[in-house]
Amino acid sequence: MADWQGICEFLAVVETGSFTKASKRIGASTAHISRQVAMLEERLNTRLLFRTTRRVSTTEEGAIYYQHCRMLADGLKEAESAVTQMHETPNGHIKLTAPVTYGEKVLMPLILDFMAQYPEIQIEVELTNATLDLVDSSCDVALRLGRLTDSSMVCRRLQPVD
Repeated sequence: MADWQGICEFLAVVETGSFTKASKRIGASTAHISRQVAMLEERLNTRLLFRTTRRVSTTEEGAIYYQHCRMLADGLKEAESAVTQMHETPNGHIKLTAPVTYGEKVLMPLILDFMAQYPEIQIEVELTNATLDLVDSSCDVALRLGRLTDSSMVCRRLQPVD
């Protein structure tokens, strides 16, 4: 990922106006910041910053590069936020099938409570006593009473039937 090398350091220098302040913002040494910006300028074959003992400012090329890099960094932050938020709140779709009577008496009250707790999850319930092809019907979960006849399926006993 060498293409990104030095960009965060460059952004920090421009935004703080100083290599020292940029190093404090990023948590790296001033020498590291300076080295990364110098390597970035070398890679681009252009000077991005005017440096004096008292201040740092952008060149014309540096100002243009800053604007583009700022948009990329903001986009990256948004992308990371979008992905991490997906894991903070459970969401998605679950398709479930169960026998009619069991589903109505036992399962539906539990599903309603679950949906109230996790509103971002959509649950599709198919109550049927018919034997379904779970792959063709795209079911995520199937609750059945009795013994499993298809040995390619994985089952777990949830509770004894009274």
